[in-house]
Amino acid sequence: MSGFLAGFEQLLAEYGVAALFVTVTLESLGGPLPGESAIVAAAAGAALGKVSIVHVALAAFLGSVLGDNIGYLIGRKFGRPVILRYGRRFGITEAAVARAEDIMRRRGPIIVVVARFVVLLRQLNGLVAGTSRMPWTHFLAANVVGAALWVGVWTTLAYRLGREADALPWIWHHLGLIAAVVVPGLILVLLLAWAFGWAFGRGRR
Repeated sequence: MSGFLAGFEQLLAEYGVAALFVTVTLESLGGPLPGESAIVAAAAGAALGKVSIVHVALAAFLGSVLGDNIGYLIGRKFGRPVILRYGRRFGITEAAVARAEDIMRRRGPIIVVVARFVVLLRQLNGLVAGTSRMPWTHFLAANVVGAALWVGVWTTLAYRLGREADALPWIWHHLGLIAAVVVPGLILVLLLAWAFGWAFGRGRR
């Protein structure tokens, strides 16, 4: 991770938040890139005054939404065979696609939101949603919510702690642990919101 951090900091210095935008977009499209790490590095740089935290959050949000929607269109238009044929170059296997499709069919929008915090699911999110022909309006709404939460968590955390020399390395080494805490919380909130909406709608009927 230290090698990526050094390389990305150089890209950030040369190209600004455009480097973050491209990294997150390509990861969301299915590329094997560390989007979370890029956001953490950029937000930590913002804490040190190298870039604007607003620009960091905006670039990450737009990149994640754009990448997922491009992936959705590819999956919708070309389907599973093309994804598997070219996805193998990026580590996308048939078993991984099958698992993601099964989860997407059973959980839909909730998975689109939560998948943002899970490696591999995040990269397959749009591709699988398009392949399984999830309605685009449902996907877009869930995708926007998931991207906002994902970007909000990592930019806020890294920006708040970025000035602390001892805190940032801890974040780097515990990305998975933090996500493991955040994801169950998101699932609980989403389930409660769904249950409340279902009960409210049934009461009105």
